[in-house]
Amino acid sequence: MTAGKSRPAEGAHGELARALLTYKRSFVHIGVFSGVINILMLAPALYMLQVYDRVLASGNEMTLLMLTVILLGMYALMGALEWVRSLVVLRLGTGFDRKLAPRIYDATFSANLKTGKLNAAQPLDDLQQLRQFATGQSLFALFDAPWFPVYVLVMFYFHPALGWFALGGTVVLMGVAWLNERVSRPHLKKAGELAINSRRDAGANLRNAEVIAGMGMLANLRRRWAEQHLGYVREQNLASARMAKIQGWNKALRMAVQSLALGLGAWLVLENQMTAGMMIAGSILLGRALAPIDQIMGASRQWTQVKEAERRLSQLLGDFPPLAKGMDFPRPAGNLAVEQLLAAPPSQTQPVLHGINFKLNAGEALVVIGPSGAGKTTLARCLVNAWPPLRGKVRLDSAPLDQWRPEALGALVGYLPQDVQLFAGTVAENIARFGEVDEAKVIAAAQMAGVHELILQLPEGYQTRLGENGMGLSGGQRQRVGLARALYGEPCLVVLDEPNANLDEAGDAMLAEAIGRMKTAGITLVLITHKPNILKQADKLLILHAGAQADFGPMTEVMQRMQRGAQEPPRSPGRVMPLPPYGTAMNFAQRKEGA
Repeated sequence: MTAGKSRPAEGAHGELARALLTYKRSFVHIGVFSGVINILMLAPALYMLQVYDRVLASGNEMTLLMLTVILLGMYALMGALEWVRSLVVLRLGTGFDRKLAPRIYDATFSANLKTGKLNAAQPLDDLQQLRQFATGQSLFALFDAPWFPVYVLVMFYFHPALGWFALGGTVVLMGVAWLNERVSRPHLKKAGELAINSRRDAGANLRNAEVIAGMGMLANLRRRWAEQHLGYVREQNLASARMAKIQGWNKALRMAVQSLALGLGAWLVLENQMTAGMMIAGSILLGRALAPIDQIMGASRQWTQVKEAERRLSQLLGDFPPLAKGMDFPRPAGNLAVEQLLAAPPSQTQPVLHGINFKLNAGEALVVIGPSGAGKTTLARCLVNAWPPLRGKVRLDSAPLDQWRPEALGALVGYLPQDVQLFAGTVAENIARFGEVDEAKVIAAAQMAGVHELILQLPEGYQTRLGENGMGLSGGQRQRVGLARALYGEPCLVVLDEPNANLDEAGDAMLAEAIGRMKTAGITLVLITHKPNILKQADKLLILHAGAQADFGPMTEVMQRMQRGAQEPPRSPGRVMPLPPYGTAMNFAQRKEGA
């Protein structure tokens, strides 16, 4: 992770910048349109100058008419350019989002897979905030601000005193804008962090509404959430109060600068150093010169939030680089090999599994047993490439899992985790893994899992819509639909982690029949269980203890060793340490013998 933390300054910032630079032609077009618009912004001041100094002095109505027609033509051109510039910015924002959204989605997926601590919606919210900032009025202000010297030069042309006054007043207002951002930044940053944490905790808690209601935890959780939420409100109010004070003085100062500029112009007119038209035109130009500064001050609050969003995205993209593409190998037969596997959850450095080493031939069924905390679930996640090993390899027909293209490998592997997660959508979509629904394959998977009849009893059968996390189904029904999902598309390897944890007697019987059908179909099967009835269908047995491989081999041989209570390791290569006499394994042996 240390290397990962050094990446944002080099790679992630560059990744965001490269995404913007792909639209540099659009930025050039926006700059050209902004330049022409700002030149046309001189038209009102020049019109007033000509009206006061020429039309009123000469009384020529035709001159007034022609000046007015020219002015209206310039306004029409300026409106058209503003419209085109807005369209270009909208397309830029859409393209920016399309380019970065999939990458950020993948990085968010990797972060949640490896740490489980990230609020999945936050990076996408950060991207939206960046896009809105990059395509809003703040962008126009950045393109308009460089034209400030043009307006000041025209005012210098009218009179040096007017130019110097405009320049000095602008510098003061810019200093106030900088101070505004400076004093509010710490509070806005802390408020943003508290808001993210409170939303994340509230979302995580309220998803477990049944547990909260069943054990009367609502008041305690609400109190805990309220502390964070009130902290966010307090920091937000502190920032707003300081910004309101500075913005109030800034508004008064801006009006004073414009009024004093008009007063200075009037004095210069009285001193015969400037015409009345120049006085009015100078006041208009000063207002135009200060407009981008007003926009930048208005965006100062948003700017702090945007910088935090950019920092979080840079950290995310730096810590989780693009997923490896991998290769599409020929469809494997299903031979599985685990070679000196050393593994741990991605957020930990202490290994949970040590030196796991075994092989399965295609079509064999392996049952994995062991006490809680032995590393069984970690092994399951490594077998489906959900967690990368610290050392060693997991191979499918000699090809390491980490060299496969993830989508290609996923189509060949079925996985039923302990905590079965179904998604909002129809039953058919869940079984088809939200790809294109092949009805024949969906029904075939459901029949192999023994859940076809159950699905037909649902209100709309396979088209029954489920809520988030399979809302609408019982725990046992979710587990059986999850099994059908694992079997979709005729996988060659299926890993089932506690597949009968939520099943009743009838469900256990159907699971046993489903396992028989999988073995008949030649699927390589790995089952992790605490129930002994599955042992009858196992070809091989793996016993884990304290993260190590206590015993492995053909079912009958391992059961015999368990019953004898052998202490010396046998000569078979699968045995890597003496068999510990823990109760779980012996219970399995006794129940198997009784069965």
